[in-house]
Amino acid sequence: QVQLVESGGGLVQAGGSLRLSCTASGHTFSSYTMGWFRQAPGKEREFVAAISWNGGTTSYADSVKGRFTISRDNAKNTVYLQMNSLKPEDTAVYCCAAAPAYYSVSARRDDYHYWGQGTQVTVSS
Repeated sequence: QVQLVESGGGLVQAGGSLRLSCTASGHTFSSYTMGWFRQAPGKEREFVAAISWNGGTTSYADSVKGRFTISRDNAKNTVYLQMNSLKPEDTAVYCCAAAPAYYSVSARRDDYHYWGQGTQVTVSS
């Protein structure tokens, strides 16, 4: 079992920045690919970014490419999502998730076995 706890969400104006953190406990963090997903009201959960077990490979949704950066610190059991140039359409609940390392940087929700509760990000125009 892996427990995931997100933090760092909040209210920010368009053009601003936030950094989300997700801390894991319960199993070897470096055994997992880590991903960030988001869900806006009335919409399906969508992939945002993923990072391989050693941080060597990353993947991003087209909608956030060039604005968001995913990183991880295996010594701290933490994955981060730096979000810059935020837009109102980025408003959503952001969740981190863990997938077995062999999935590399999967964007498929079904590949992720463990999920956090999420943190709200609201971007005002």
